[in-house]
Amino acid sequence: MDRNKVVNYVSPDAKLGKNVKIWHFSYVGSNTEIGDNVSIGSLTHIDYNVKIGENTRIEGSVYIPPLTVIGKNVFVGPGAAFTNDPYPTSPRMSGVIVEDGAIIGGRAIIKPGIRVGKNSVVAMAAVVTRDVPPDTVVIGHPARIKYSRSEYDLKREKWNSYQNPSE
Repeated sequence: MDRNKVVNYVSPDAKLGKNVKIWHFSYVGSNTEIGDNVSIGSLTHIDYNVKIGENTRIEGSVYIPPLTVIGKNVFVGPGAAFTNDPYPTSPRMSGVIVEDGAIIGGRAIIKPGIRVGKNSVVAMAAVVTRDVPPDTVVIGHPARIKYSRSEYDLKREKWNSYQNPSE
């Protein structure tokens, strides 16, 4: 094998939209649908029967199991893990639904059957065991509501406008 060749696996029956970018050593399973302008980071595993909406960004080392549905304009941070089997190794699975505009922080874990509401934020390393209402921010183990998405946006805006005196 050529050491300089990048190896990804994309199932022949996966449907990829326009301008999809799949980085190094990633896997996309059978019967998966990925919308336009999606970016998938290195070492990410997207299993079979997954749907991902347009303009979504999935960072590296993310696991997305079968039956997961991710909406449009979603961000999934590095190392996040979605689950679909509440009682391993049950033959019955339950997918996670992430609605449009949501943000999933790095290393967050989402329990099977959970719905992450539109424009909500799951903090990094949160363990989500209950549905997340739209426009809210959840943190912790187990995740609990901390504040609203509008408060999050204000905090982000303040962070982005901060000027380091040494610059």
